[in-house]
Amino acid sequence: MNIIVDAMGGDNAPDAVIDGCIEALDRQDGFKITLVGMQEIIEEKLGKRDYNRDRIEIVNAAEVITGSDTPTKAIRSKKDSSMVVGLKLLKEKKGDAFLSAGNTGALMAGALLIVGRMKGIDRPTMPALVPTKKDMCLIIDAGMNTVCRPVNYVQFGIMGSIYMKLLFNLENPKVGLLNVGSEDAKGNDTLKQAFGSLSSSAVNFAGNIEGNDIPGGDVDVAVCDGYVGNVALKLYEGAGDLFLRELKKIFTKNLLTKICYLLIKPFFKDFKNKFDADELSGAPVLGINGLVIKSHGSSKAKTIRTAILKRTIPLIKYGIVEEINQQFKNMEVKPSEDDID
Repeated sequence: MNIIVDAMGGDNAPDAVIDGCIEALDRQDGFKITLVGMQEIIEEKLGKRDYNRDRIEIVNAAEVITGSDTPTKAIRSKKDSSMVVGLKLLKEKKGDAFLSAGNTGALMAGALLIVGRMKGIDRPTMPALVPTKKDMCLIIDAGMNTVCRPVNYVQFGIMGSIYMKLLFNLENPKVGLLNVGSEDAKGNDTLKQAFGSLSSSAVNFAGNIEGNDIPGGDVDVAVCDGYVGNVALKLYEGAGDLFLRELKKIFTKNLLTKICYLLIKPFFKDFKNKFDADELSGAPVLGINGLVIKSHGSSKAKTIRTAILKRTIPLIKYGIVEEINQQFKNMEVKPSEDDID
């Protein structure tokens, strides 16, 4: 198993990326890593670290796509960037997955333009996992498609169900349509049509859901367009961060609260990890002809390590690309224009 990693992508690259890769290799056997980026810099950084040299390969790329670059323009003009070179390696089957913490828009555009969309897929999608009272819920789409057609919601529901079935061993994931109310007739015309299409689809459709149904764990997959999904995700992350900060204030208020914290510290650590964005890192782009994983732009070493061990490797092993391709290969859908600019 070979994981191609964009060594130059992200706010803390290349140090955090390299450290995260080494930590992942130290914790698990059975895979190797191809670091793509400026070879001289990568070699210099690796020279200061202890690692198994047989499990890391370097592929030189002289350019870097930055966060301020225009996505599609950057993919087309920076041919020798670490992101473009890495995606081409994936397309050429020289690796089993490509992981990047770089420019999100550029990664989405590159996944479409270089790796390519699967047959039968109208719009690829990028989901995001969030914690719930029961376990996890997948918000899909989480920002890739801000405007959707009814068929997109159905395809998101199918891909999201496959993801949750493979990653969390859910036999028949429950799918809800994120809407302004739970009644069947709620929403605009597109959502009403999507409701009808989902109702007659093969997914385990639970009907419309509201935002508070996600943390309640009422569904395993929350289907929505990328505009709504991204707002929901960021609100979720912000609320979780606020909650943890307020708890910290309570536990550090005085000597008594500090003693109480010491007593519950082992349990609090598990609770904190459930809301830790680093532990939830690693969102796949579903619906393209290869496994592309996006990590947070502010990824630390821990974030990269988690994205490799908890997302990338399991999704390779479970064959999510093959599963989705099998589901959609005979589906006829009139393609819509991709909003990747």
